[in-house]
Amino acid sequence: MKRANLIRTGLGFLLVLLTFASALAAATDDWQRQDVDWQAGAGRRIKGIHYPEDRPVPVRSPRPTRATRPDRRDATFYAAPSRSATAVLANEMLVESPPVDGFVPWIAVSVTTRRKAELEFEADVETSVRGSYPSGVNPQIDYIIGLFDTGASAHVMGYADGRRVGVYPGLLTASETIVSGVTGSVVASVTQPLAVFIGGLGAIDPETLLLDSSTMMGESNVAIMVGQNPGTFPDLPTAIGTPMSVYYTTVIRNDRMLTVEREDETFTAPDIRVYETGDAQAPRFANVIPLELRPLGGISVQYIPTLDLGMGGLGGLDLDDILGGDGFATDFPPASPSVIIGNSSQSLFFVHSVDLYDGVRSALDKDRFMLDTGAQVTVVGSRIAARLELDPSEPEFEVEIQGVTGDITMAPGYYLDAIDIPALGQWFQARQVPVVLLDISSPEGGTLDGIIGMNLFVDFNLIVRGGGLFLEEDPALELERVAPNSELNAE
Repeated sequence: MKRANLIRTGLGFLLVLLTFASALAAATDDWQRQDVDWQAGAGRRIKGIHYPEDRPVPVRSPRPTRATRPDRRDATFYAAPSRSATAVLANEMLVESPPVDGFVPWIAVSVTTRRKAELEFEADVETSVRGSYPSGVNPQIDYIIGLFDTGASAHVMGYADGRRVGVYPGLLTASETIVSGVTGSVVASVTQPLAVFIGGLGAIDPETLLLDSSTMMGESNVAIMVGQNPGTFPDLPTAIGTPMSVYYTTVIRNDRMLTVEREDETFTAPDIRVYETGDAQAPRFANVIPLELRPLGGISVQYIPTLDLGMGGLGGLDLDDILGGDGFATDFPPASPSVIIGNSSQSLFFVHSVDLYDGVRSALDKDRFMLDTGAQVTVVGSRIAARLELDPSEPEFEVEIQGVTGDITMAPGYYLDAIDIPALGQWFQARQVPVVLLDISSPEGGTLDGIIGMNLFVDFNLIVRGGGLFLEEDPALELERVAPNSELNAE
């Protein structure tokens, strides 16, 4: 029997509240439409983009990769306007006309059964793969390709992926959690404590597709969310969230793009490598955007146990039976997935300050923008839209957003004159920035000012430096401009 308590946990703690769909129809009936398939964060996908015929939307052209040559680019994509060489020399952190869609940080994901004793709820950092694989799993073949997603407050795994790595059904508990999205909600299961390990696509041999786990890192004793059989709904994506990235330094190299083709799917992503905090071999970049782990007060990553002792205290059970005679409980499975726990729960990475400009209007020093590596698009909320006088009935483009239930809704888009993010070194600056208008719930309560998505950083190598837990240094995002003629891109 399913446990009665349903823990409401949005995928990445993001719940879209409004999309202004009704105001768009009259303005956009005669626009062009293009099929796309972009990650929008929190399990959302953008499936189409609409735009006036005389203003095609700038869309990212893939960089050459080790498996993709320039002459194989999809000719239906519009290339973003070329960057000004003069501007780059004057300020290497300046981006002119970024595309709507950014890169996708695909990673390899592997699972073992490693856990602590009962009644120990805190996660352990693991700098190498440890533990036993679930029964019947071949770790070189039975791995997942998922997202490195700083916008996810808990790790989530799709139903099909859960079956592939042996999590479903043998490692599930009776606890459930509700994943909320733009058009409704779906129910996911909570697992027993287990271990999750990640590495970039470079851990996968592009010819044999065998996984080399020797450089993978992760954490053990974590409970994750696993999608139930989706039926006619889309399957949940697999996303490894902030409970992992808070402990590590993650380097994302856009000058080293990798491609893996697996089961009729093509995954192209920057080369991603995970380092221990303080590893002297991890690179450092000179331009640093300070981040905050918020809500403040995070102490550790842990799950909340199920304490089902019946109506009458211990429900007539003998305490020695509950403790199993060896001092360890035997029936306290997770009631919720593991998140960052402290004064408040489900902390995420926030950018400390963002300035936005459009025409004569501005919104300065806004600190409720979340950094979301799992979102290819940048988002502004209604408070920012009101400050900039953006009219939902007069969008400059619009997107079709597919939620966790598969239903589609529309959201308006605009080109902002500028977004500036203060940094140590040179400030990051973007001009003519495409953004989508959505109101998204914040882990601090209320709604976010917006999301800083990966479309702003397609021309940069990034370092997501974890931290922010009690007595630790704050997290940070470090940037380095990709050389226009790097050795890899010349291949």
